[in-house]
Amino acid sequence: MHVMLYTTCGSRAEARKIAEALVSERIVACVNYFPAHSVYSWNGKTEKSREYVLLCKTVSRNASKAEKRIKQLHSYECPAFAVYPIASGSKKYLSWISQNTR
Repeated sequence: MHVMLYTTCGSRAEARKIAEALVSERIVACVNYFPAHSVYSWNGKTEKSREYVLLCKTVSRNASKAEKRIKQLHSYECPAFAVYPIASGSKKYLSWISQNTR
């Protein structure tokens, strides 16, 4: 099964570092990262910040490896991490994801 992983981080440099590590270690086939404005609750307060969203494409068996690696590289105390199944997609694209992950 193919999945999309979601996480955020606080800077472009951190997003790039995480993306490059996950791809070079073949935990994921691809990471898209882009800026976002976030509003969230933290320690009883409403916070606002600029973050970078990372969307990572991989296979389900690599989700826990990705979570572990993201936690190792991440500066947040509690990084966002969610796994979404890819219900369908082009056969060629999904095959490419499989071929580019370990």
